[in-house]
Amino acid sequence: MIVVIFGVTAAGKTTVGQLLARELGWEFYEADNFHSADNVKKMKRGVPLTDEDRQPWLGRLRELIERCLAAGENAVLACSALKKAYRDRLRASREVKFVFLRGNRARISEQLQHRRGHFMNPALLDSQFEDLEEPQSSEQVLTVDLGGSPHDLVQLIKAKLRLQR
Repeated sequence: MIVVIFGVTAAGKTTVGQLLARELGWEFYEADNFHSADNVKKMKRGVPLTDEDRQPWLGRLRELIERCLAAGENAVLACSALKKAYRDRLRASREVKFVFLRGNRARISEQLQHRRGHFMNPALLDSQFEDLEEPQSSEQVLTVDLGGSPHDLVQLIKAKLRLQR
């Protein structure tokens, strides 16, 4: 199984994803590591990525997911996956589950102020919310509202998805 933790920048995808993977004994992958150098440069400059910019990145992530599934490897992937089309591209099988970390702009902005060492320019937060297509019920996505500690969120995800080590 692959669990994709998604949401806007600074929602806590990496923190929650790493903790979930550690508790389950699964592999963890950070989608940001699959961006091209050009994409990273654009984001550092505060230039939002276009759908065209994201297509090769989504292709590399889809290949990763397919490799993991073919190898029988369980994994957690932290990935923005802001649009339904992006999530559809990553949904390689029923074994890919999506968890949306939902938070309002004020909460995310506060979390962003405390983040260190990430290439994403904080000025891109507005464009992230503009691009975000919150999942509809037809997508069968687990939506988790931010508010609890990362540990609390992980326990909720594990219970809702019936995940265990």
